[in-house]
Amino acid sequence: MIGLWQQDPLAFVLAFAALVFSLVLHELGHAYAAYLFGDTTAKRQGRLTLNPLKHLDPLGTVLLLLVGSGWARPVPIHPPAFRSYRLGLFVVSIAGIVINLVLAVLFALVVRGIFALDPVGVVLTLTGEEQTLWGLLALAAFFASSINLVLAVFNLLPIPPLDGSKILQSLLPLSWQPLLWRLEQYAWLSFLLILTVLREPIQEVLRFARRVFFGFFFG
Repeated sequence: MIGLWQQDPLAFVLAFAALVFSLVLHELGHAYAAYLFGDTTAKRQGRLTLNPLKHLDPLGTVLLLLVGSGWARPVPIHPPAFRSYRLGLFVVSIAGIVINLVLAVLFALVVRGIFALDPVGVVLTLTGEEQTLWGLLALAAFFASSINLVLAVFNLLPIPPLDGSKILQSLLPLSWQPLLWRLEQYAWLSFLLILTVLREPIQEVLRFARRVFFGFFFG
């Protein structure tokens, strides 16, 4: 994102808007899935909304822009209220990831559609030779697709408190659940590990995911 700001500030603004939109839909997906499974905690706290102010964490958003790792405000859930604990925890945890994957595909299709309309304009914009309207929109859509792909893959990692850890938790024995929930209080340690020891391995995973995804759509 910082590189995009240096390359094209207007495209950065469009991509940042897509980032905010994607984070909001990710958290809204968690909140709505929890509500469907009988947990009204998120609804009572006003999280069943598209209002970004209800979902974004200022520090987490800034860090996401600067270092590529950040967070939104976690949706509060009360799993004992789920009609089905295991299924509820699985669906609620994966809901945001599914939304981001769908958005990644839709934005990638937008890029392909724009390229079909004006391939020359897109190439000129991407190479920095000339800025065109279609090229600018394609650039912003590409970053929006990449952002959503990264959000989905990153959240799939089985590291507390990421969604992937709760997806895995939903499959583990019920007797383990109290201990697993207690690990949530060490989320700050997980974040430090993500920024230090795990940073390069995670970046490799994300780079691989981007190569496979965009290779499929763009060759």
